[in-house]
Amino acid sequence: MILALTIGLLVAGAAYLMLDRSYLRAVLGFLMLGHAVNLLLFASGGIQRRGEPLEGTDPAAAADPLPQAFVLTAIVIAFAITVVMLVLAVTGRPGDDTADRERPAVRSEPAR
Repeated sequence: MILALTIGLLVAGAAYLMLDRSYLRAVLGFLMLGHAVNLLLFASGGIQRRGEPLEGTDPAAAADPLPQAFVLTAIVIAFAITVVMLVLAVTGRPGDDTADRERPAVRSEPAR
């Protein structure tokens, strides 16, 4: 029950951050959503304690390694996408007005 509530809170927080106009908040929302998906994948493999798969035990009692492999792959992909999103957020256009909504964008006129 606590795991489901944690996943729900992470998804709700991610949706709130992604709806903001700031790029950095959208990146943080994406990270939170990635963590929620990772927890969901771990929960799909079963959250009860199981034995190691190579110990000579019964295969029905062994841990399923597939969700763990999916989470490891999702972590690597989320890291790569986060780096790209942070680069785009930091090197945005000078007049995109996402950082400060109160101050109008300053446009420089060419020198004559």
